[in-house]
Amino acid sequence: MHTPFGKETYLYWYEIMLLLRRFEEKAGQLYGMQKIRGFCHLYIGQEAIAAGMMTSLRDDDNLITAYRDHGLAIAKGISAKECMAELYGKATGCTKGKGGSMHFFSKEKRFFGGHGIVGGQIGLGAGIAFAEQYQGTDRATICMFGDGAARQGILHEAFNMAVLWQLPVVFVCENNFYAMGTSVERTSKVLDIYRLADAYDMPGDSVDGMSCEEVHKGIERAVRRAREGGGPTFLEIKTYRYRGHSMSDPAKYRTKEELEEYKERDPINQVLKTITENDFATAEQIEMINEKVKMEVEEAVKFAEESPYPDDNELYKDIYADKDYPFITD
Repeated sequence: MHTPFGKETYLYWYEIMLLLRRFEEKAGQLYGMQKIRGFCHLYIGQEAIAAGMMTSLRDDDNLITAYRDHGLAIAKGISAKECMAELYGKATGCTKGKGGSMHFFSKEKRFFGGHGIVGGQIGLGAGIAFAEQYQGTDRATICMFGDGAARQGILHEAFNMAVLWQLPVVFVCENNFYAMGTSVERTSKVLDIYRLADAYDMPGDSVDGMSCEEVHKGIERAVRRAREGGGPTFLEIKTYRYRGHSMSDPAKYRTKEELEEYKERDPINQVLKTITENDFATAEQIEMINEKVKMEVEEAVKFAEESPYPDDNELYKDIYADKDYPFITD
C-alpha cells in the first residue's frame, strides 16, 4: 500500500491519538469516581484532527479552541501530567488548578485556551492573528470551534475583519454534527458549513476529520496561505464524538447504528492498519507504544493525585495582566 506520508509520521499519529484516547477514557472513569468535578467534555473519536493538524504546524504556531480542549492541549505539547492535574484542580495543573477542564492554557506552548463561552474564542483567534501580523511574524493561528458555535454572531464579525485585513488565521469548525444534542439539520438550512465562507470571499473547504492524512493536507494548504500573506481560510472538518456532549449527556438523540458506523472508521484503527500493511512497525513495537502510553496516563494520574491544591493566597492572582499580552512577547 503506497502512502505519501512516511513511517515516522504514521507512528507519531498512532502514538499521539492513542495517548489522547487513553487520557480521555481515564478522565471519564475518574469523573465517575468524582475525582474530577465540574464540566468535562471528552475528545474521544476526534483524535485525527489533533494528530493531522500537529504534523502540518510549527511548534510556534498559535492554537485556540473551545472547551473540548484536553486532546488539543496534549497534542500541542502540554504534558499529560499537567493536564490531568488541572482536571483535578491541583496547583501543578497547566492553569494552576484554576481553570479546570474547559480552560487549559500554556503561553510556552502557544495554546491559548480552552474557552467556556460558546464562540467566544473566534474573535480572540482573529485578534491573536492580528497581533502576529502587526508584529511582522510568519506564525499562523488556528482558531477552532464547533458546529454549534458556527451559529454565533461573532463568527460573521470575525470573518469579515479577517478577510478585510487579510489576517494569517485558519478558522476550523470541528463539525461533530451535534451542537450539544441538536443536529446541524435542525439549526440551519446550510448543511455544508464551510460555505459560510463564500459570503466573505474567503476560501473554504470540507475535510474528512476521521483521516489524519486529509486533516494534514487541509491544514497544510491553509497554513501556507496564511504564512504567505494570502489571508484567512475556513475549514469545516467533519468528525464524530463517540461520547455525549459532556459527561452528563447520555446522547439519546442518536442511534446506536449511527455511532457504530463511525466507529468502523475509527482513525486509530485506520492508522494502525496502514502501519501494519506497510511494515512500519512490528507487533512488538506496537505493543511497546501501547505500554508507553498506558504508563504515561498512569503516571499522570499519580502526579495529579499526589499534587497539592492551590494555596488560598492564589485566589486573587492571575486575574489581571501585569505586562503586555503573552502572544505579543517572545
